[in-house]
Amino acid sequence: MKEDTNVNNTKMRKECEVLWAKNKYYVLSKSHKVYLEVREYLKEKEVDIQFLKEKILNLRDVEESKKDFNNAILHVWGYFKKDASDVEKQGLFCILEKYMTEKANQEAVIEYIKVLLKKYPNQYLQESTLLTGEYDETLA
Repeated sequence: MKEDTNVNNTKMRKECEVLWAKNKYYVLSKSHKVYLEVREYLKEKEVDIQFLKEKILNLRDVEESKKDFNNAILHVWGYFKKDASDVEKQGLFCILEKYMTEKANQEAVIEYIKVLLKKYPNQYLQESTLLTGEYDETLA
């Protein structure tokens, strides 16, 4: 019986890790606080996929936070900074500045990131719901 519990815990943890990998930048873009809560939760001995799904779903209606979205994009930028040119870096930081001053929206920033992704492919980022917008599919 104990072995079954360990197998189930391992399976549940793997499911949570896959879901978190897809959604962590989306969560970070909505709430740094919830991002930190989930990171701590995933360190626990036993985790539950439903808990994680609910945490992510509850963020859908959270009002946009420019600071949190900017922070998430800076984390995403970390995947490009070694390869991207100075011009590409300036381009991202310029559009982020426009976003922060309400001269551009989140979609414009995400589209710029997608351009970088085409030039510098990264499967991890390509599956991120922050960039794909596939929140429903991920939580199905």
